[in-house]
Amino acid sequence: MTDARFTTDGGPALVLSGEGERPATVELVGARARVVARLSGRGKTWRATLPLRAARWGGPELPLPTGTYEVRVTDAADRGIPAPDALPLTQLGTLRAELEQWTLRVGPPMDPAYDSGEGQDALERRYATRPASGFENAVFFESFYGRNASCNPLAIDRELTRRAPGVTRYWSVVDLSVAVPEGAIAVVEGTPEWWRARGAARLLVVNDWLRRRFARRKGQVVLQTWHGTPLKRLALHRPGFDPRRMAAVVRESRRWNILLAQNPYAARILGKAYAFLSRPIWVEGYPRNDVLASGDGTATRGALGIRPGERVLLYAPTWRDDREQIVDFVDPVALAAATDSVVLVRGHSRTLLPGRDAEGPRVIDVTGFPDTSQLLLVADALITDYSSVMFDFSVTGKPMYFLVPDMEHYRGELRGFYFDLAEHAPGPMVRTQDELAAALAGDDRERYAERYELWRAKFNARDDGHAAERVVARILDQGLIEP
Repeated sequence: MTDARFTTDGGPALVLSGEGERPATVELVGARARVVARLSGRGKTWRATLPLRAARWGGPELPLPTGTYEVRVTDAADRGIPAPDALPLTQLGTLRAELEQWTLRVGPPMDPAYDSGEGQDALERRYATRPASGFENAVFFESFYGRNASCNPLAIDRELTRRAPGVTRYWSVVDLSVAVPEGAIAVVEGTPEWWRARGAARLLVVNDWLRRRFARRKGQVVLQTWHGTPLKRLALHRPGFDPRRMAAVVRESRRWNILLAQNPYAARILGKAYAFLSRPIWVEGYPRNDVLASGDGTATRGALGIRPGERVLLYAPTWRDDREQIVDFVDPVALAAATDSVVLVRGHSRTLLPGRDAEGPRVIDVTGFPDTSQLLLVADALITDYSSVMFDFSVTGKPMYFLVPDMEHYRGELRGFYFDLAEHAPGPMVRTQDELAAALAGDDRERYAERYELWRAKFNARDDGHAAERVVARILDQGLIEP
């Protein structure tokens, strides 16, 4: 038989034990994380301890991300090792877990009393009816719906910590696998602590839509940093008239007090797309791009295991409205071999949960890497399609390549563009991986030099390495929080 139990001795873990010679390996394998068991016992019995935490990219050990994990025991079927008895949903401090057969399900540390529609409604009522006075001198940060601590909110957090170290900083996270900046307080979405922090903070800094029927309290300020200069149409400009979507867009934008834009072009588009025409738009460049103007990618290369001198290609396509996972237009293993490069595969944040890491020689899936800006810093070239990452990477002046096999479908049916990418792209546009490999083998920098400079003048004039300083100065000067 195979026994199973959860333990919190030394941290949350799943412990399996059985009779006979111990297996060679026992692992937990998930879409974005893998854990190898500590094995003990010889002869008649064995035990495998699987820590329910992992470290990635040289960072600290953190609880496993929410998701489903396969328990893999070497030659379990051949050796007649039966599946363990099921373990019910169990609170383990930093997470919850349940086991059924060889499948482990991990979730955030949510009290079951609140993990329901009724429980969340009760918390919302408590939050919504709080008195309007008595705000904390605190900032509530959220990036990409709490999937990581990154982007413009992270850069603002870092500068705010330097300028006003006494300010309390809350970070909204989907679970405790998300690393937050030093000194910040992680609050798991949907918990009482999360509801309280979001309602009590004087300032909210977010880069996407607010959720769970957020109602801004009188005196509270929301700074919407957004997460990219738009090429593809969004919000009110998306193809097809949908009155429900239009109502949702207007309702959402009314929650914001201030909108941050990377450049005047983005300010004009975002203002119209979100009906944000009579409130302040700060055109200050993107704080997340400050590191691209002056940073050093040596530490990140080391964390990713990239050897000095190796060429690095970053493949970062945008998401598609008609599929959940990253597009499969690139075979990263073949591209790495054809170009003698390390290929970093970066899926959009919307593909993080449903997707699975790409694997292979000289291929590193960095979809779960917390900070895209660090990846742009280490890349020698960017391969993208319609992603707004193109407007960030151009700060570096390094070459870009546009792989667009579905251009007509994307432009004509899925989203549409604000300008003709083919006419203005500061790098080669290709349709196939063979064309991409050929373009990467050549050197078209001189051919695209004039386009590149025009592009940077239009989109990167304020990306000078000091955007976070300017944004935080405005926050403090306007008294949005106290230093």
